[in-house]
Amino acid sequence: MFLYQLLSFFFVVSKKEEKPKYDLSLYKRGDLLEVPRTLFTHFGIYLGDDRVAHLIPDILPAITKNKSAIAKMVTNNRLILGAITKEASVRVDSVADFAYGSEILINHVDKVCAQPPLDGDEVARRAEKLLGSVTYSLLWYNCEHYVMYCRYGMAISYQTYQFCTTIRKIVFSRLSALLTALCGVCTALYVGCVTPLMFVLILLVSFTIWMAA
Repeated sequence: MFLYQLLSFFFVVSKKEEKPKYDLSLYKRGDLLEVPRTLFTHFGIYLGDDRVAHLIPDILPAITKNKSAIAKMVTNNRLILGAITKEASVRVDSVADFAYGSEILINHVDKVCAQPPLDGDEVARRAEKLLGSVTYSLLWYNCEHYVMYCRYGMAISYQTYQFCTTIRKIVFSRLSALLTALCGVCTALYVGCVTPLMFVLILLVSFTIWMAA
């Protein structure tokens, strides 16, 4: 109980002042809604009647069974802690709670996805069928994987792809291979572990990075 009260106090700090108004007439059942939130873009599926289904990390269900507290808008603090602990759920919120004060893009992914969208009712049906607790993964199953499956029938994430591509360019580069070899040799000399096996390992790691670049 003390832990719950402490975290509740922590969450209150990030509470939004006033929810902006959104024109619900702009959204149709099955639309893919997109908003910038924290360090990434958040996605959801509009179900109609001011309801949005979305997959969102949330630490609160792991520490309390208080349904009224869990049902409240997921703050950034709850979201970040949920992502770290991999606690998440596919839940239904109002458009305002889902958007968290941000501007909403409608079906923006349609412009970049080669796969045509499914019928709106089918999209919403898929979104509703997956409601409930899920194991969250920033790279392998996040909110974008969820909406892409619902609307296009394939669970992919452009954000994940771009992130992995950037990391690959940084880690698997020729400069990285050379620096790895240099650091390995310097470390071996510093600790006095200058053996043929050590140099073979340094060479193997550096060569692997070089070939992957």
